[in-house]
Amino acid sequence: MPVVELNVSTASQGGHAVVTATGELDLYTAPRLQAALAGLLRDQADRITVDLSGVEFCDSTGMNVLLSAMKRLKEQGGALELAAPRPAVRRILQVTGLDTVFTVVDAVPALDTL
Repeated sequence: MPVVELNVSTASQGGHAVVTATGELDLYTAPRLQAALAGLLRDQADRITVDLSGVEFCDSTGMNVLLSAMKRLKEQGGALELAAPRPAVRRILQVTGLDTVFTVVDAVPALDTL
């Protein structure tokens, strides 16, 4: 079985950060995303956009990481949004009802336009 990776990168400008995840977001890879989000929360980011356009699969562990980060960010007065989820990830959001919990946008905002 091939090893599936999750690559996570962040870019920020002002109080807005974009976290780009590519690969599969599951029990084994979710800690990588969790660490990146936790770092941004510590740095007091006001707004975090998680670019899911490169995520091919997301399980409940991945969703819980996103939910936890959103809750913590809201407590700090910030907002978290999910951008450009692929159809498989969008379907998970719809089936679980999380598409009504998260702000889901179709495109990733460019940092230089903020």
